[in-house]
Amino acid sequence: MVNRNKLKGDRAEREAAALVSELLGVSARRALGAGRLDDVGDIHGVPDTAIQVCDWQDLAQALRIKPVAAEVQAANARVPYSVAFIRLRGGEFRACMTVDAWAAMWREATA
Repeated sequence: MVNRNKLKGDRAEREAAALVSELLGVSARRALGAGRLDDVGDIHGVPDTAIQVCDWQDLAQALRIKPVAAEVQAANARVPYSVAFIRLRGGEFRACMTVDAWAAMWREATA
């Protein structure tokens, strides 16, 4: 039997990878092996960045958990940046991050 939540998550990851590719002009793609202890993100192809993708019914829980999970994945991958793409009802994504992750990006962007 197919797990509906896994299918929903896989679809969100594919759509987020396509969106990132279009917006940044990079070859972003879904990573395989997500969920491992040494997980390095759901989307590969964006240099120096771990990307976590989430399509949960409980948006408050996603906002609490996924940006922090993206930071853990960035540490696993030894990259400086992290972001969580959280799908809203209706299909749009929001890029969310912890304050520390935002500050790291801002410092780099304004250096």
